[in-house]
Amino acid sequence: MDHGGVGPYELGMEHCEKFEISETSVNRGPEKIRPECFELLRVLGKGGYGKVFQVRKVTGANTGKIFAMKVLKKAMIVRNAKDTAHTKAERNILEEVKHPFIVDLIYAFQTGGKLYLILEYLSGGELFMQLEREGIFMEDTACFYLAEISMALGHLHQKGIIYRDLKPENIMLNHQGHVKLTDFGLCKESIHDGTVTHTFCGTIEYMAPEILMRSGHNRAVDWWSLGALMYDMLTGAPPFTGENRKKTIDKILKCKLNLPPYLTQEARDLLKKLLKRNAASRLGAGPGDAGEVQAHPFFRHINWEELLARKVEPPFKPLLGFTYVAPSVLESVKEKFSFEPKIRSPRRFIGSPRTPVSPVKFSPGDFWARGASASTANPQTPVEYPMETSGIEQMDVTMSGEASAPLPIRQPNSGPYKKQAFPMISKRPEHLRMNL
Repeated sequence: MDHGGVGPYELGMEHCEKFEISETSVNRGPEKIRPECFELLRVLGKGGYGKVFQVRKVTGANTGKIFAMKVLKKAMIVRNAKDTAHTKAERNILEEVKHPFIVDLIYAFQTGGKLYLILEYLSGGELFMQLEREGIFMEDTACFYLAEISMALGHLHQKGIIYRDLKPENIMLNHQGHVKLTDFGLCKESIHDGTVTHTFCGTIEYMAPEILMRSGHNRAVDWWSLGALMYDMLTGAPPFTGENRKKTIDKILKCKLNLPPYLTQEARDLLKKLLKRNAASRLGAGPGDAGEVQAHPFFRHINWEELLARKVEPPFKPLLGFTYVAPSVLESVKEKFSFEPKIRSPRRFIGSPRTPVSPVKFSPGDFWARGASASTANPQTPVEYPMETSGIEQMDVTMSGEASAPLPIRQPNSGPYKKQAFPMISKRPEHLRMNL
């Protein structure tokens, strides 16, 4: 059976096993979980696989507690049995993947040919929202989130699970502001007319070259994505973006990496080691996995034991009384499902409380852009260029009229798009430098 978004070319690993999520594999107690156990409160988001609702449990255990309910046709955990010497029965896999920085799956039930997953409700929203508000993160802020994410990825890798889709939209924050990864290793089947697809849907800017090449991959893809996410946090855009999907893929496979001069030496070195097109030489690809990444000097101030215990104070805390509405819900007032790929909104810098002096030259109306064309590509073999350039490579900007940010943002100008340049300064201003 085919499953949406994940095919043999994408996994490319031997001894792959799939564990279907169902009522019997999730629910542990004697309570019979059914739709009437939950009161529907609101739509949180929607996408190609279905909708996510905010619900309240009205019967049995956890009465009155708020959860998130995700509706799918089918969902599976895909793992590489070769990577883990598991001895527990399959029904305990979901218990094995529990982690402080991974969303908890509480209940599951099936009805009408659909699977309903009841997840912990994360009131802090998407990390994407915080990036939208701030424009960029200072290095100490990025370091905190990247450290928590690295611990979650390392835990999944120990269980033989490759995340494969790390991006700001899939990184949630709990009520305290700590990271929670969603959709860990899940292979989801589309509920749209029962069809499935093996094309790349949604954001591809964070995908490793070997995924785009469809040449098979391993857990090293997650460390490339972590590097792309880090670059996004520190500069305001992923490292390789184009006017459309084909150009974005071409840049990921061929273009040189441009590192802005304001980054610290530690940040520059980590980015170069994570964003290596040769997966075998990528930081984290060795037997140490997450340990290799966490040992990098960029994380030298992190107390990993306290971080795992969530004793380190997050950079941002959700506001009291704030109601989270995901970016994807702007159009969710329509009852009809939409199965178009989600388009990333332009990022604004001006007025950001954490960036009093923007490290990027910006003119009013200028925006960073995300490649959002639905066109596909037949990528060629990636070229291993030196990962840092001596000159300044301009990034393409796409003026899309559609925005998916949760807050009102000005629509891009319809005229010719402009190109941005990093300022030619020897180092980042002192007030913007890493202040751990």
